Amino acid sequence: MFVLRFLGTTSDSGDCPTLYEVEGTDQILVQGDRVIAPEQLAELRHVKSSETFVTVPRDLLIRFAPRAEPCEMVPFAEAAHFFRDFRHTAWRLETRRGYATDRNSLKWTRWKAGADIAAEPLDAWRENVAQAVAEGRRFERVRIVDEPLTEGQRFLLASGLGNVAAGEDIRNLPRAEAERLNLPDFDFWLFDSRTLARFVFDEDDITLGVILSEDPAEIAAACQARDAAWHHAIPTREYVQRVPSAM
Repeated sequence: MFVLRFLGTTSDSGDCPTLYEVEGTDQILVQGDRVIAPEQLAELRHVKSSETFVTVPRDLLIRFAPRAEPCEMVPFAEAAHFFRDFRHTAWRLETRRGYATDRNSLKWTRWKAGADIAAEPLDAWRENVAQAVAEGRRFERVRIVDEPLTEGQRFLLASGLGNVAAGEDIRNLPRAEAERLNLPDFDFWLFDSRTLARFVFDEDDITLGVILSEDPAEIAAACQARDAAWHHAIPTREYVQRVPSAM
């Protein structure tokens, strides 16, 4: 069964023009106003009984239609070097309500037992963040959160304070606001506004791999999502004061 991945919309008020990718295929699904004018339908060529027709703004296709062939999923390890090699910014959007890697970690067990996981010694991730920040590079992320927070999101909020202390700028955005902004519903890293690493998860929140892309349309859409999310998101140290039960 193929699922849809939101690519973008030119609607600011809930109108219909939208593009989706049919995951695992080379097909694009176009959502728009159905064509019903008889004179237009009469001019269409080679029509099959299974086909229907819609109209969308030209700008939708210019801004969001993919310009390259779809890429294959690769193991996450093949993207690991970007976290060391990026030159300016590594930016993350997190959209899920929980992650299997968190639930299966020893840190999760310590957090459930009441430990202050933000105060733990630097691990490999935080050491890399601290080094990058010392060199003038930036690690940033926006976490889309539910209200009330899920258990996985409470864990990430508690843990994230340690990342912030190491130099990572983490911000939080309520899901209702993310939906209003038409943000993507998938996780990704964006490196130097040039390379996109989009996560693929299964139904149990297990990371299956990533899809790497430098497609100009995908990069532009990711940059737009980053700018919108960053403008509205709340820094972690401020946000945690609103939900003290996360600690």
